[in-house]
This record gives sequence, structure tokens and C-alpha cells, in this order.
Amino acid sequence: MNESSLKKSLSKLNPGGLRYFDSIGSTNDEALAWAAEGAKDVSLVIADEQTQGRGRLDRKWFTPKGSALAMSLILRPAAPMRPHLSRTVGLAALSIADACLKLGLSPQIKWPNDILVDGKKLAGILIESVWAGEDVDSLVVGMGINVCKEAVPPREKLQFPATSLADELGTSAPQREDVLYEVLHALLAWREQIGTDTIISAWEEKLAYRGEVVQIQAGSGELVTGRLDGLESDGSLRLRDEHDKSIIVRFGDVSLRPIA
Repeated sequence: MNESSLKKSLSKLNPGGLRYFDSIGSTNDEALAWAAEGAKDVSLVIADEQTQGRGRLDRKWFTPKGSALAMSLILRPAAPMRPHLSRTVGLAALSIADACLKLGLSPQIKWPNDILVDGKKLAGILIESVWAGEDVDSLVVGMGINVCKEAVPPREKLQFPATSLADELGTSAPQREDVLYEVLHALLAWREQIGTDTIISAWEEKLAYRGEVVQIQAGSGELVTGRLDGLESDGSLRLRDEHDKSIIVRFGDVSLRPIA
């Protein structure tokens, strides 16, 4: 993967801009700075290696050279998207899931921001915002996808079982440019439907642990347990407690785990 191969692969999608790095600290940090400088809609930062990649809750994201897709997409929300910004993580998750489906895999979305295959984490998403006063100027959609086996961290560093496309396919890893194209192609298509019920329904259909009892830990340390029921219209998670009462879990510093 290099700048030339990326430009060729993405030519049909006509991105707003492209910045490629052989190595970088964090693609999200670069994209946030670029967005603040006025980067166009659908501008992309991508790196062959990340040395300071991060996920939610300040967790490190492992991106060795030549092994994964580490990318950050800048979106400038137009008026139809603005009432539905909380759905952006679902937009990204469905796009990665669709790319996995094209490869013959059966992905699930672990709310709010992980993609699982066979119960193991394949990809993660980090959404960050650039503000202009009280309004969101742009969104940075960070996505990390384990493509080669080398992208999976050592077991002792894992907080959740992980996998790669190569592991799940049982073959050599697909070309990263091809995976990138499918993700962005799907994302642009789903973006057109972000204000519809279709995106929530599709997101719900792919929810991991749906119908199972899960435990949510909030940043405050509070634990919430319930049966995973589905999603609210804004993408918040809906659980059912032991009395069949609805519990709504909003986005934030939360962590979801199934109860064995």
C-alpha cells in the first residue's frame, strides 16, 4: 500500500483529499488538525503504521507496519445529516460490516463501536468532532481494521479476543486498498440514508448479543445489567431489566460485555 495505489483504488469515489503516511502517531490527530484547517468533505488520512493509535476510553490501538487499515475520514455534515450525528458510529460500523460481508464473513456490531467476527474483535471505530462555537464543524471517523494476522496484538495485551481478516478467511490477507474501497463505498451509500429508519434497522439486525443478557459499565463505574433489546432512534442502546422495564444506555464512556 502506498499513495499511488491508494489514489488509483479510490479514483471512482472522488475523495475530497488524501494524506498518506508510511508511519504516523495517530491518523485521528492528523485528521482533526486538517479538518480545523478546512479540509474538504470526505478527506481521508491513512497510514501504513500507527505508533500512537488510540481507541475509545484512551485505549491503545495496535497498528504494526503493513498489517492493518488505520484511517480517519473527515465528514462535513450537511443539513440533512445534522439532526442525526449520533448515528455516525452506526454508519461507520455498517460500512465495515458490509465490506466483511463482501468477503463472505458474518460480522456483528458490538455496541457502540466494535466489529466482531466469530465473537472476536476485528475492527474498532473512534468518532471525534471539530467544533465551531456551539455547532459541529466536522466529524473525524477513525477506523482500524485488522487485515493481516500481524495486526492482532499479543494475547497478554488483549482486553477482548481479537482476530484479523486473514485469520477468519483462512487465506492470505486481502489487499488493503480493496478493503478500503469497499468500506468507503458502503459508507457513502449509507450516509444518504442516515436520516431514515433503514439505517437503525440494519444496525439492529447486526447487533452482537441481541436477546442475551449483557452488562454495561459506565465511566463512573456504575454497572447496568439487562437483556439487549435493540436501539433507540438516536442509536442509543435499549436493554430490558428483570421486570421487563426498558433501560436506555446513552453513548459515552461505556463498555459492554456479555454475561456467560
